Amino acid sequence: MTRGLARPLSVAPMVDRSDRHFRVVMRAVTRRVLLYTEMVPVVAALDPSRRRALEFDPVEHPLALQLGGEDPARLAEAAALAEALGYDEVDLNCGCPSPRVQAGCFGVVLMERPERVAECVRAMRSAASRPVTVKHRLGVDALDRYADVARFVEVVSRAGADRFIVHARKAWLQGLSPRQNRSVPPLRYPWVHRLRRDFPELRIELNGGVRSLREAVEHLDAGVHGVMIGRAAVDDPMIFAGADDVLRARAEGGSVVLPAVGAAERIAVLRSLSAYVRRWAGGGGRVSSVTRHVLGLSTGVAGSRRFRRALVEGTRRPDADPAVYDAAVDQLEATALAGARVA
Repeated sequence: MTRGLARPLSVAPMVDRSDRHFRVVMRAVTRRVLLYTEMVPVVAALDPSRRRALEFDPVEHPLALQLGGEDPARLAEAAALAEALGYDEVDLNCGCPSPRVQAGCFGVVLMERPERVAECVRAMRSAASRPVTVKHRLGVDALDRYADVARFVEVVSRAGADRFIVHARKAWLQGLSPRQNRSVPPLRYPWVHRLRRDFPELRIELNGGVRSLREAVEHLDAGVHGVMIGRAAVDDPMIFAGADDVLRARAEGGSVVLPAVGAAERIAVLRSLSAYVRRWAGGGGRVSSVTRHVLGLSTGVAGSRRFRRALVEGTRRPDADPAVYDAAVDQLEATALAGARVA
């Protein structure tokens, strides 16, 4: 039985990006889209000395913890911990191609061991009542036929995985870097849509290469249960402006017109984050830990280059004053308004 509510839109777990500050920035744009943590190795998740890495702000809900590992017992323990900490879902990473992950025999190499993944999912589901999902690719190295990914989904589904989030590319472990594995192997969207048709009883979501909310809606209309967007949200978090309206309309069976996003809307989001920047800095955190995630919010606004430079240069020092943030936003707004008057 599938557990949890349907979440047709989500922001992908991304290494060195999906930290708590990025997630708060995304929450300033959308309240209803599902967010994910970075992949947390199960060893780190269960280490009490590193427990702070699992902390999050309540505003981040709905939020999923993505785990990396291949030991069913330890993953079960981590799933129980995730539930105790208040995470809404737990995801098992079967798609990361990094050398570190390969050395630990988890991530995308688990696609070669679907029976092991099934053991992990079964143990995690037994340990916690939260939904347990699996994020994977279409294949790995020579294991790249449609029949191979279909078998993976079939075997793992018997263990009760609540959803499958499918990165529509295979992974090459030899010869390609993790970064290249995000773009070089060709996208095969038809395979993901075929999985949806061949396994009508399962929830199948699509990930990989989607650059806009409009593209996401097109895939949803074509039949997949959900769409996950990653790097495009880093480049410009405002691509999710209107996402809550889309989710509401789909839940109610209606339609929605995607909003136009201009300078005013972007500056309003930047303003809304000021209190968070100050609160984080007031607790001893570095201002740059937050501001590195807001740069894309100025995309397309007159003065954005100057805004980004002001934040990067003004927050380099560990003790940078959070007033630097407000001053940069003030300047961006003044430049944008001046441009509007000229136009």
